[in-house]
Amino acid sequence: MSPPAATGRRQARRTALFLLYQWDLTGQPLTALYEGVPDAFALSLAEAVSSRAETLDERITATAEGWTADRMGTLERNILRIGIHELEEGSVPPEVAMNEAVVLAKRYASEDAARLVNGILARVAREQEAA
Repeated sequence: MSPPAATGRRQARRTALFLLYQWDLTGQPLTALYEGVPDAFALSLAEAVSSRAETLDERITATAEGWTADRMGTLERNILRIGIHELEEGSVPPEVAMNEAVVLAKRYASEDAARLVNGILARVAREQEAA
């Protein structure tokens, strides 16, 4: 029996985050960072986010008050990259993109990181709505 889609996607986002984290730290190609074959959604998400990293970092810096993307922790920065990418892409409802990012931040970073991620993504979502 296969897991529900939400669980599968959550797991895939986790895999994408780990790929992006390692890519961000090492600069190695994404495909060199995973033993075996990553989930297609995870690899697609990681590739899309890594190809737009500079643009996503500019958006993070413009939205985060008093923070620049390069001053953030590697985990937080990549969680935000994924969240902003999903908000801009519109492939999931904004609430889902934000919730998934906050869940990742709580699980792998800290409550403070989760609050930071939530605040920045909420601002990005409001800007998207206004545009």
